[in-house]
Amino acid sequence: LFVSDLLIFNKEKIVYGHLDDPAGQEIVRGRTYLRLRPDRVAMQDATAQMAMLQFISSGLPKVAVPSTIHCDHLIEAQIGGAQDLQRAKEINQEVYKFLASAGAKYGVGFWKPGSGIIHQIILENYAYPGVMLIGTDSHTPNGGGLGSICIGVGGADAVDVMAGIPWELKCPNVIGVKLTGTLSGWTSPKDVILKVAGILTVKGGTGAIVEYHGPGVDSISCTGMATICNMGAEIGATTSVFPYNHRMRTYLEKTGRGEIAAVANENQDLLVPDSGCHYDQIIEINLSELKPHINGPFTPDLAHPVSDIGSVAEKNGWPLEVKVGLIGSCTNSSYEDMGRAASLAKQALDKGLKCKAQFTVTPGSEQIRATIERDGYAKLLRDVGGVVLANACGPCIGQWDRRDVKKGEKNTIVTSFNRNFTARNDANPATHAFVTSPEIVTALAIAGTLKFNPETDFLTAPNGEKFKLEPPTGDELPARDFDPGQDTYQHPPADGSGLRVDVNPQSNRLQLLEPFDKWNGKDLEDLQVLIKVKGKCTTDHISAAGPWLKFRGHLDNISNNLLIGAVNIENDAVNKIRNILTGEFGGVPDVARYYKKHNVSWVVVGDENYGEGSSREHAALEPRHLGGRAIIVKSFARIHETNLKKQGLLPLTFSNPADYDKIRPDDKISIVGLKSFAPGKPLEAIIKHSDGSSETIELNHTFNETQIEWFQAGSALNKMKELQK
Repeated sequence: LFVSDLLIFNKEKIVYGHLDDPAGQEIVRGRTYLRLRPDRVAMQDATAQMAMLQFISSGLPKVAVPSTIHCDHLIEAQIGGAQDLQRAKEINQEVYKFLASAGAKYGVGFWKPGSGIIHQIILENYAYPGVMLIGTDSHTPNGGGLGSICIGVGGADAVDVMAGIPWELKCPNVIGVKLTGTLSGWTSPKDVILKVAGILTVKGGTGAIVEYHGPGVDSISCTGMATICNMGAEIGATTSVFPYNHRMRTYLEKTGRGEIAAVANENQDLLVPDSGCHYDQIIEINLSELKPHINGPFTPDLAHPVSDIGSVAEKNGWPLEVKVGLIGSCTNSSYEDMGRAASLAKQALDKGLKCKAQFTVTPGSEQIRATIERDGYAKLLRDVGGVVLANACGPCIGQWDRRDVKKGEKNTIVTSFNRNFTARNDANPATHAFVTSPEIVTALAIAGTLKFNPETDFLTAPNGEKFKLEPPTGDELPARDFDPGQDTYQHPPADGSGLRVDVNPQSNRLQLLEPFDKWNGKDLEDLQVLIKVKGKCTTDHISAAGPWLKFRGHLDNISNNLLIGAVNIENDAVNKIRNILTGEFGGVPDVARYYKKHNVSWVVVGDENYGEGSSREHAALEPRHLGGRAIIVKSFARIHETNLKKQGLLPLTFSNPADYDKIRPDDKISIVGLKSFAPGKPLEAIIKHSDGSSETIELNHTFNETQIEWFQAGSALNKMKELQK
């Protein structure tokens, strides 16, 4: 059926096992599009709003595959777990009611607020070796720690799968990471991916699945493998996966899935790479030699050994004092993570020490929270100075009511999170955020400074005694099994057809969708450059999270954050661009709305890896809603490029990256060749300068025939509706 060397990878056995038409599928890595049938869909509450609104617009009666909604993004960290959760339930009552009722009507399971972070819930309940799951969150690859192919997507992709339509994915390349040696001491699974991020950078994994293998794998716990796969999103990887082993079997058994473990054991040869397979790229890491790492600030691929960070910070003028240490998040909130952090807390407490920095703890799920409370870990973390937050994303995604520093005040925080883009955690662009393991965060919070290397440096007890922290220890899984805590799951009824889902037309949080306009059959003439973006432009820059999360179900309201974090090359300012029609400067969304009102279509020009970060499709919906037609950049992050296509926009790349420099902020651009728009055939852009001169450049694209139909129909959702007629 396939060329033999395509069958020897663990990831390819799983991916190709989900092909819609195996006999007719062309498979060429990095070029052809695979049409796949994933087994399951998962959506977090911030993205589920738009995904469910799109599903409602499709007119379909019920989802075609098992699907779930997880309420984890809308809970702001402020005081502590119980109070913050109650406050979130009150503030977000309308949204939670919508999601619960939509789930009941259309056959989608609903995990209530307080259940935990989507990726931890998936690992505990839905991931298993060989499954293919897509999730509307970029850290869905967390499930690779259980031998799953779990891929982050936008909401429109989720709608395709929920509608029973084959889902498209460009055939990934394969990056192999060979692990040798054994993890020990202060080195943790987090250090593996921090090291890989330093090697590959934030775009080095784009278009590839990262497959970990080698004798070192068996020294990593199942949840540790999940940590590594989770942060593969930070290198742009499609997903990451580990081969099935005894650590996964034990985790499955401890989480009540012994029958799945038994089946996996019987089919283990299908869940590991065959010997002698060829990778497109190989990275080798000796775990015995790997040192604890800390990455940042402002980007997750700026890697430093912990032993060097103090001197590097001094050299660069980064604040040495650690103001806050934060552990948890979807990346590092397992029982083992909490146990290792608690072992350090106990050592400090035994010597009479508490944290010098503020310290927060985010359990990954209600099951983790209940279990660490029962086993005493939570008490140790509180006693050392920690505040246990709700089982939710919290500060990791900007849901943090931080009050210890003023906006604009330069300061340092260390986290066990996955991202540290400018202003991501606390909306303060002067915060220097560093990403590391929970145990290093805990040690630095106790010491209160980046200059502390726990492997070599001493702490001073209140009585003057000098002592070193012993390396952290923690059980991989609880000896007494997990305490499930409160039951927070709502199963959909067998028949929800008689139920109603109401959206108040006056709501400022929810808004039913109107279809986007179809392509008029002509070239796109005289598009105004809305903004020429300078440097890094993540989805946080394009559609900020934090306080804007409350508008994720209301397209018009959330469009008021369009590109407000992007740097305008004309003046190096944020959210300050020239309105060509008036000559005045204004905010990006304000100018975009002005252009739309005056029937002026526009284009955004950007730099490398445009749209890296979150899977949020709002970063594609907003420019489409406000009159955008094309995004022209040097290169795209995978999920964002697909999201743009889904909404009827043209994501285009400079054939010659140097052509970025030819475009001026006040230019008009015509995109020609659309009447013969075809896969693999470049388009042309005519750049018209304000001085009357013009020049023509070539633009590449990655559209296939189906995706071109999305553009012509105005969106993928429009095309879906056409096919139902």
